[in-house]
Amino acid sequence: MHGAKQHPADGHPGQWVLIAPESATDPPKTPDSEPLFTKLRNPSTGEATLYLFNSGAQQLFEVKAFHEEYRSWFIGQTVQQDGRLLFVTPMDPLFMILYYLIKANKEQGKFQPLNQVVLDSEYPSCPLLLKCADVKQYIHHVTEEKEVDSQKFHKYSQEKTLKWLKKKVNQTVKALKSNNISVGERVHAATYISGKQITDTKEDYVRYAHGLISEYIPEDLSKELLKYLGLPELRSPAPEPPLKMPAQRHAKKK
Repeated sequence: MHGAKQHPADGHPGQWVLIAPESATDPPKTPDSEPLFTKLRNPSTGEATLYLFNSGAQQLFEVKAFHEEYRSWFIGQTVQQDGRLLFVTPMDPLFMILYYLIKANKEQGKFQPLNQVVLDSEYPSCPLLLKCADVKQYIHHVTEEKEVDSQKFHKYSQEKTLKWLKKKVNQTVKALKSNNISVGERVHAATYISGKQITDTKEDYVRYAHGLISEYIPEDLSKELLKYLGLPELRSPAPEPPLKMPAQRHAKKK
């Protein structure tokens, strides 16, 4: 568990308590490459969400907060009023970059250098995504590429992206099974399917993994991935008709 400093807009220093892998809090190699908490655009909702770049922005981490009312932390001789517990986990930066590739493809529909695609006036830390290790090596999983005069140009490819996302789903399914995580009841509860006995089927695992991956992609792409995986879109069952009222309650008063 680590204590991470933050500097709110009013200039008064504060702290966060977080659980994070060591790679997220490695000391910087240079003074200007410290780990950075920053808000970026959520790739699923487009809303501002907190993330962490480690030292030198080599790796991106997702930050999720666990919050309970009336919770505080005792840190040394001080009391930290912000009682949230932050969980920091590694995240594939391609999910974040994918959001901008899709946006650029809708607006311009042409090949462009990545540094002209991954830009956001509302989130100035956005270009740091391109500094993350292996981004340039794996960007071909979601784009078509052209090279002109030793400069690479990219354009979003839905076909390649769906293939890449399917691999992500399969990797997630494998991880769920290897950790003996049961998903059948969760899938059936989420889709309002009732039954006497629930077992973990292959479809349950794939559908649950699809739901996890969908937290990092736009809704339209999530629906396309559902089709690509060969899963029918589930709909909530129609509500049961109301019970008939007793006859005496419908009788008119004399």
